[in-house]
Amino acid sequence: MEIYKIGSKGEAVKQIQKALAGAGLAVVCDGIFGKITMEAVIAFQKENGLTPVDGIVGPATLAKLMPKGTSTAFSIKKTKRRITDIIVHCTATPEGQELTMKQLEEQHRKRGFNGIGYHYVVLLDGTIAPGRDIDTIGAHCSGYNAHSIGVSYVGGLENKPGVPYKKLKAKDTRTAAQKEALFNLLSLLKKTYPNAVIKGHRDYSPDKNGDGLIEPWEWIKSCPSFSVEEYKGI
Repeated sequence: MEIYKIGSKGEAVKQIQKALAGAGLAVVCDGIFGKITMEAVIAFQKENGLTPVDGIVGPATLAKLMPKGTSTAFSIKKTKRRITDIIVHCTATPEGQELTMKQLEEQHRKRGFNGIGYHYVVLLDGTIAPGRDIDTIGAHCSGYNAHSIGVSYVGGLENKPGVPYKKLKAKDTRTAAQKEALFNLLSLLKKTYPNAVIKGHRDYSPDKNGDGLIEPWEWIKSCPSFSVEEYKGI
């Protein structure tokens, strides 16, 4: 496997830098492995107990940076549809509760959908699972499905035993693996569709007071239970 160090350049380096940024480290995502990137890698290695702590991205560091399903080798099919929006959702599943793709499909079919409504689903362990074929219009955001891609993560609700499901509150339940997977998936989607905007489902609620902002009191629903502003720099 190739290693990345001072002097390395290219798209793989940029993906590594974005993963480092997604881990909360200060780094410039310019595709050039310089001193700042090396220092970020050293910090990441220390925080994750990786050895050696040398600022070089080898197999062990790369595997930690890019969880299962989110490596630099991960690729996506480009749709023939015109894409203007990349919409992030949650599955409205209690925190820590597994949800298989089969279970999700059953849920969506009960709602009258022709299979899973999302195009990609990020499971608890960071695996990116394909849902509806990318060339098929999704069923995830009414009025915006024709020219969008639906991405969802498993979770989005608090987990309180004994509390009825309908009374559970929205909560950002993304695991560390899901956060990294979402960052890398959205980065690849944005690279594929550079003119598309990335928004959360709740950002498509009506602007009731016409001030140009979608505020919490205007949300039709809280999905995806976090602000996608964190992906603004992708």
